[in-house]
Amino acid sequence: MIRLYNTLTRKKEDFQTLEPNVVKMYVCGVTVYNDAHVGHAMSAIVFDIIRRYLEYRGYNVRHVMNYTDVDDKIINRANALGEDPLKLSQRYIEDYANDLKNLNVLPATSNPQVSKTMPLIIEFIQGLIHKEAAYAASNGDVYFSVTDDKDYGKLSGRKLDDMQAGARIEVGEAKNHPMDFALWKAAKPGEISWDSPWGKGRPGWHIECSAMNLAELGEQIDIHGGGNDLIFPHHENEIAQTESYTGKQFSRYWIHNGMLQLGGEKMSKSLGNIVSIKDFLKTRDADVMRMLVLMGSYRAPLIFNDETQDAAEKSLDRLKSALRPASPSSSGLSAGTASELAAQAEAIKQSFADAMDDDFNSPLALAALYELVKAINTARDNGANDSQLEPAQKMLRELTGVFGLQLKEKTGSSEDEAKVIALIAERTEARKQKQWARSDELRDQLKAMGVTIEDSKDGTTWRWG
Repeated sequence: MIRLYNTLTRKKEDFQTLEPNVVKMYVCGVTVYNDAHVGHAMSAIVFDIIRRYLEYRGYNVRHVMNYTDVDDKIINRANALGEDPLKLSQRYIEDYANDLKNLNVLPATSNPQVSKTMPLIIEFIQGLIHKEAAYAASNGDVYFSVTDDKDYGKLSGRKLDDMQAGARIEVGEAKNHPMDFALWKAAKPGEISWDSPWGKGRPGWHIECSAMNLAELGEQIDIHGGGNDLIFPHHENEIAQTESYTGKQFSRYWIHNGMLQLGGEKMSKSLGNIVSIKDFLKTRDADVMRMLVLMGSYRAPLIFNDETQDAAEKSLDRLKSALRPASPSSSGLSAGTASELAAQAEAIKQSFADAMDDDFNSPLALAALYELVKAINTARDNGANDSQLEPAQKMLRELTGVFGLQLKEKTGSSEDEAKVIALIAERTEARKQKQWARSDELRDQLKAMGVTIEDSKDGTTWRWG
């Protein structure tokens, strides 16, 4: 039984789906007005890992990730660039989709966009007004009435009276209550807008996700996910408006990932400490970002700096070490010893599943994989041949694949490889002549090229990285 932490109940719960073997999962996507950054990558990878594991366990996952392509930030940036807002957002949608592909994130089942869901958004708002959960103000705005929702604040644990103490109605707003939130915003001069029963305007942020979720997955879903910065007000307001509209529980489980931190601070455009996904991938492999996520709890903050990235690189090298072939001179293990390796691999597979079943505990699952790496490398050192290593290596590939790790070996150009082979031949000759200083110089030269060499009685082997 899979158990996961539910933000709504603040405890781990047994995972039971609405439909047998089907998971309906909605994850809040990005607001597309600029390059996506590694904070976005973290959230995307967290839910990619969750999806991959659920599919590994036999579930059919209907994964919806939206694009917010109608928003104040998009309009402001488009105006600054003199560009059509929807064209600008479409360009960044395509960029982000390419970023996710480069990060080896599986494509979502569907990617709804606000601009393409407008009729349902308007219908949704009309339904809330009809149920007296919302009201049209005199200025053309439409607001959700929080005082008419007795459960308002149940996700974040906030009480309406406490929230009201620090809230106020801004100039130009026509709310009945300071915490009422906009479902529809009357158009300002020069803004993109749509016709509605309340005049030209555009939707508020929160209603967009509720409508897109309803369009793609229906009235009730199994998992709603996103960063923990969305718990309030975004997800709180989604619950309020959706459950007021349908009269049913919206999502059975709420999963929130922690925030990525750079130098101890949350990464944000306002702080100017952004690292784009594109810039990250210029210097690091996609597996490094994924390993960073896997090495900690998905609900905890993720420290992003050179030290943590280097640690992730080393962990990847550790996994890759077990995938290397046996020595050409391997004599093979006894049949009993080889069977022990296969049995150990099966036991580790169960340990991996036990860890992931416990709220997707990837650090503990990784620990199981490192045990498998140790077993494989020990068997190789003891003379196992390739056919004896293969079952355990295949198991390692299977389990790291559940994590979405590709474990690609670094490669160089044909010219670089030829140079490496020549330097190793020169070093081998220097060692024969007992020219140890020259041998060390050549090792250092190879290391500077990004080459690791290993000496054995069978000769010298090498690899990139």
